[in-house]
Amino acid sequence: MRRMEFTIEDNGDMLTVGQVVTVKEYLTTRLYSYMIEHAIGMSRPYGAGERLKTDRGKVVEVKKTDRFNIAVLEFDE
Repeated sequence: MRRMEFTIEDNGDMLTVGQVVTVKEYLTTRLYSYMIEHAIGMSRPYGAGERLKTDRGKVVEVKKTDRFNIAVLEFDE
């Protein structure tokens, strides 16, 4: 299992713990970023050796901070 954090907007109930979501991979100058489908959240950039092997993850936690909200997704890889 692998956990990744995604920065999300204050999206109300769009993401709930236990929900399975699809992520899309984006390549920018040799770094890979991931977006939760329908532009709900974005990951930090990852190197080629850290690429995801699956495009589906499960929401395991939603955290609220002063600056932004974070969704923690767990991927089965």
